[in-house]
Amino acid sequence: MDFGVVLQTNPPAWRTVGLAKQAEEHGFDYVWTFDSHLLWQEPYVIYSAILGATNRIMVGPMVTNPATRDWTVTASVFATLNEMYGNRTVCGIGRGDSAVRVLNGKPTTLKEVREATHVIRELANCRAVEHNGTTLQFPWARSSELEVWIAAYGPLALKAAGEAGDGFILQLADIDIATWMIGAVRDAAEKAGRDPDAITFCVAAPMYVGDDTPESRAHMLEQCRWFGGMVGNHVADIVAKYGSADDGNANQIPQALTDYIKGREGYDYNEHGRAGNTHAEFVPDEIVERFCILGTPEEHIEKLKALKEIGVHQFAGYLQHDNKEETMRVYGETIMPELRDHVVAKA
Repeated sequence: MDFGVVLQTNPPAWRTVGLAKQAEEHGFDYVWTFDSHLLWQEPYVIYSAILGATNRIMVGPMVTNPATRDWTVTASVFATLNEMYGNRTVCGIGRGDSAVRVLNGKPTTLKEVREATHVIRELANCRAVEHNGTTLQFPWARSSELEVWIAAYGPLALKAAGEAGDGFILQLADIDIATWMIGAVRDAAEKAGRDPDAITFCVAAPMYVGDDTPESRAHMLEQCRWFGGMVGNHVADIVAKYGSADDGNANQIPQALTDYIKGREGYDYNEHGRAGNTHAEFVPDEIVERFCILGTPEEHIEKLKALKEIGVHQFAGYLQHDNKEETMRVYGETIMPELRDHVVAKA
C-alpha cells in the first residue's frame, strides 16, 4: 500500500514545502493539495518548489476541475513539471466544489470531466489530441508521463471513473461505502472493456493519531469533524439528483452516506476544510469515526488493513489539524511499515 498526505496551501508557501519535505523524510509516497485558487495559494507554483526540494515524492491536486482552469494550460503545467523533475506528478480531477462555488459557479458535467481527462492526459503524455476542432500537441514535451485519477461519489461519476480514469479517488474511509464504490468502478471498467486491475484506487480521509483516552478521542473528533461537512456538500448533490435510501434508492446510494446530511442547513466556504468549521456541527461522532481514521496506531493499522483487503492501493491522509508532524512521524515509524510488502535480505 502507498501513502500520501493532503495539505492546504495556506501561507506561507514554504510551510507547505516544509511539510512536504517531512512527508518524504517519513516515507510517504505522495503529497496532494487542495486546488481552490481563491481560498488558498496557487498549488502549481508550490508544486515546483516541492519537487525542487525533494527527491522522489509525487505531487498533485486533490482535486482540480475542468471549469476554473483551461484544460490545455493544466496539461502544460503537468508536462512542464514532468520535464523538469522527472515524471513525479499525478492529476486528480473532479466536477469542482469550492473552486467553482466560491465564484458562484456550478460543478461541471460528467461529460466535461471525461473530455477534460482525455485532453489533459493525451497532451501531458506527449500525444496529439483533438480539441476545439483542431489537433494539438506540445512540440517541446518529450518524456512527460501523467495519470489522471477521477474523484467520484455518485453512480454516474463512479461509472465515469471506471470508464475513463487511470485511478479513482474516494474522499472518505468508510469500509462499507468504499467496498460499494470500488465495486462500482471496477464493474464499469470491466463493462467498458478495460482491465479493472489497471486502475489505482485511492482513499483519502483525515488521519489523526492520538491516545486511548476519552479526552484524546473527543479532541480528535472535533479536529476532524470538518471533513463530514465537506463530504456533505457532495452527498447533498447526489441525494438531490438520485434521491435517498428512504426514497427507494438503497441499491444506488448507501444509506450510511445519506442519513447524516438530514441535519445539514448550509455551508460557508470561507471555513472550507478547517478544523473547528462551525458549519459541520450537524456531523455526528459516528460519521467522523466512519469517514476518518482516528485513534491509536493499532486502530489505524486495523482500518488500513481492512481498506487494503478491499482493494485500496493508496491511503492519503488529510492533515488539516493541530497534530501534523507527530501524525506523520508515527505513520512513518509505526503504521506504514505494517502495511508495506515485507522483503527479507536473505530468504
